[in-house]
Amino acid sequence: MSDVLLCDYAHARAGDKGNILSVAVFAYDPEHYAWLARELTVERVAGCLAHRRIGTVRRFELPNLSGLNFVVENALEGGVNASPGIDRHGKSLSYALLDLRLPAPS
Repeated sequence: MSDVLLCDYAHARAGDKGNILSVAVFAYDPEHYAWLARELTVERVAGCLAHRRIGTVRRFELPNLSGLNFVVENALEGGVNASPGIDRHGKSLSYALLDLRLPAPS
């Protein structure tokens, strides 16, 4: 089976606290949560955001919400008040995750 885009199976929300990004990814269909939990790993998220020279990535499972929350340190170029970037809050990084290609759910 071929790969699929994460955005076809999930949506995401992003937020920030200082230089820490929080991205929550929620399966559209609760039946896809097990697939999401299996395929959307810390390693895949870290690889997707590696261009930001990020720090530690932690994952928190939210099975009752069919979601995963990723907390990414050092992802926001110093934080909202320090970053010269256009997207200082990291909102567009949730779209970067949704563009990931993952093995299709079975």
